[in-house]
Amino acid sequence: MDPYPSPSSQAAAARDPRTAGLELLASAVILVDAEAKVRYINPAAENLFAISARQAFGQSVFDLLGDPPGLSAALDNALINNWSYTGQNLVLQRGRGDALHVDCTATPVDVAGARLLMEFRPLDAQLKVAREERLIEQQQLNRELIRNLAHEIKNPLGGIRGSAQLLERELSDPQLKEYTQVIIAETDRLQDLMHRLLNPHRAMHPARLNIHDVLERVQRLVEAEFERVRIKRDYDISLPELTADREQLIQAVLNIARNAAQAIGPGGEIIFRTRAARQVTVAKRRFKLALELQVIDNGPGIPASIRDRVFYPLVSGRDGGSGLGLSLAQSFVEQHQGMIDVTSEPGHTCFSVLLPILENA
Repeated sequence: MDPYPSPSSQAAAARDPRTAGLELLASAVILVDAEAKVRYINPAAENLFAISARQAFGQSVFDLLGDPPGLSAALDNALINNWSYTGQNLVLQRGRGDALHVDCTATPVDVAGARLLMEFRPLDAQLKVAREERLIEQQQLNRELIRNLAHEIKNPLGGIRGSAQLLERELSDPQLKEYTQVIIAETDRLQDLMHRLLNPHRAMHPARLNIHDVLERVQRLVEAEFERVRIKRDYDISLPELTADREQLIQAVLNIARNAAQAIGPGGEIIFRTRAARQVTVAKRRFKLALELQVIDNGPGIPASIRDRVFYPLVSGRDGGSGLGLSLAQSFVEQHQGMIDVTSEPGHTCFSVLLPILENA
């Protein structure tokens, strides 16, 4: 066996019918020989460990990733006894020098000159999936609570408004009538708020569309409303069309972009960015291809106190905000089987929307 595999051996391994599927996996996979030298590394592993396949060829997996306690002995036992080994919360070293916490499963194989298949699952990715599941469940509970509360509030509002109108007719003092006008106006505002809470959905009207047409429409609307806010575009024009409700997507992106424009103020900058995302998991469903849309702004960031609750109804970081814009955006995205998330720090806030592109849509 050649202990120093060449780039051609990696290409041969990739062409091997038994390993061809590894190229498409979202999980990181490395094939090593009996001396723990790398014979093959898939694209996901290249991304995860920040190293190219050419650089990885022939290296000892321990030189490549470090040697957490017990890993070397466990791999030796897996080879000698022909059994699988799983290590949890291993701390590996990436090419950039930073530590990476992973679960690792090593399985004996006999393919492409390799003896072990090592699969790595980053703990942060698993935690992210678990966090998304918890958020979805919590948001559904919160929306149900808000709807029930809105029902209880809506009925007395009609009585308050009617009483204020009757009282106004009995008053002759214009100053006193101003007070009843305030009551009526505020009641109307609350009724409108309750209506929006109770009726966030409408029947969808899906059709084939280009996401960039949606973004161009949103850009015109935002720039008309916020004249001194600049919007830059960073589009992947090779993205395919998707089947979606045009009006719902426009409203969802508009709510996010308007929120960003209000946060950054005059002279701020917003970026619309689109990319393809492959082999993504959304709400426990696996999709081969998805569209990733990012709305990025250079504002002060979302306050830490509400960052984990920013999609909840009635949660707002702005004085006078209703806290409904992002909640409605999330509802519209979820109706498209998508997911919306946010990362934020001072000077950089990024809302990321994943929209699956369904093959048979």
